[in-house]
Amino acid sequence: MFAAMSLTQHAKGLALGLSLLLLNGCGSEVKEHSHTVEYQSVQAQTLALNDRYQQMQTYTGTIRSANTTGIGFELAGKLNNIVVDSGDSVKKGQVLAQLDTDLLIAEKQQLEASLLQTQADIDLAKSTLLRTEKLKTQNYVSAQQLDETQQHVISLQANQKRIEASLSATNLKLEKSTLLAPFDGTISQRYHNLGEVIALGSPVFTLIGNSQAVAYIGVPVDVAQQLTTQQHVDVRVGKQTFTAKIAGISAEVNSISRTVQLRIQLPESARVINGEIAYLAYQQDNLTAGYWVPMSALTDGVRGLWNVYVLVKDDQNHYQIERRDVEIIYTNEQQAFINGAIKANEQIVSDGLHKIVVGQKVTLANTQLVGAL
Repeated sequence: MFAAMSLTQHAKGLALGLSLLLLNGCGSEVKEHSHTVEYQSVQAQTLALNDRYQQMQTYTGTIRSANTTGIGFELAGKLNNIVVDSGDSVKKGQVLAQLDTDLLIAEKQQLEASLLQTQADIDLAKSTLLRTEKLKTQNYVSAQQLDETQQHVISLQANQKRIEASLSATNLKLEKSTLLAPFDGTISQRYHNLGEVIALGSPVFTLIGNSQAVAYIGVPVDVAQQLTTQQHVDVRVGKQTFTAKIAGISAEVNSISRTVQLRIQLPESARVINGEIAYLAYQQDNLTAGYWVPMSALTDGVRGLWNVYVLVKDDQNHYQIERRDVEIIYTNEQQAFINGAIKANEQIVSDGLHKIVVGQKVTLANTQLVGAL
């Protein structure tokens, strides 16, 4: 019995010793893992200060032919003939439309008859004057009679000139009753129909010339002051982009849009349509200091500001995350130009902001210089 008890105690001692060995082994493992710390790795970029930034602005306008005219008769009358219609191409001097001329023809005939009658009266008066002058030399007529005869001839001659002037005016009206194309072009619109009585100066057609197309684009005053005539600029119309030339800069500000109008000549090869929208792309320098950063380096802040995460190095060659308030001055599709509680040569986290928090210690994956586009 005593021997059995000794064996039992010996077994318990072995079990206790084995447990202690296992615990010591686990303790060593826990102690070893507690001294191994892994830090988050982040991508960083170094800030570079810029004294200005370039801003690409786009301004809009319309395309118009150098010759775009509403053409009509200089006279009122009934539209008797229409030769062309919208979409037709015409040449300079081509007949476009005609007014009814029956009344003008009758007036012309009446004036021609009056002119013949007056000429006959002048011939008779001149013959009378010659006889009167002969009689005067023989003292058969008085000086008053001679003067009256002379004045009668002069009066008839003056009346003849008046009738001739009226006849010329009537011929001119007949000529202007036919509407001719003032230049080569295309009929854009027709406003009247056959048989209509049109008012004086009322346009019958809109004629768009085949001459060089022009873009009229309004820009702010400060931009206009940086441009000069004959300067080449890029103008986009539809899917086409042209290198065009500034032909003129207006000397006044539009009272509604508060812009200055530019007249830009497109190349002669440009195939554009009157009324199309034209876009002027202009890169402007803004003298404002700041830093270019990728959009992925920004996160929402408070009170209209934004935040960047700055890396501050500690004594153990690690970095701690600090949040700084910044203001976005300008953005494009990939980058933002900012300024605020940052300075040159500081490092910011450029991507993966959702994986880190303020105060967290991190290590660097890479560092790039960021500053200019």
